[in-house]
Amino acid sequence: MATTLSTETPQVDPCCTPGEPRGIDAATARDAARILKAIADPNRLRLLSIIKAGPDGEACVCDLTEPLDLGQPTVSHHLKILVDAGLIRREKRGTWSYYSLVPGTLEAAADGILLL
Repeated sequence: MATTLSTETPQVDPCCTPGEPRGIDAATARDAARILKAIADPNRLRLLSIIKAGPDGEACVCDLTEPLDLGQPTVSHHLKILVDAGLIRREKRGTWSYYSLVPGTLEAAADGILLL
């Protein structure tokens, strides 16, 4: 029994055709994950809201321990995570540190979440 070879071009299923990559790129994903990880803690979310609601959009570290009912070392740890994530900035004034939101960062984080 002889077999014949087909000379027809095989049909390609359009759903399997490689297309443009979709979704966010690796750098955007890393940035979004860093920010999401930083705000994925209820105490850090509260810190952000307290700082934002403060006079002139800032708060002294001395005013952040009581509302959270946490010790100063714990609050400082949370603040460091938020600073490292680029969400807030610290300004030293004498012996106290004042924290304020980095303009546009929370909005950019929200936009990044919407890309998902």
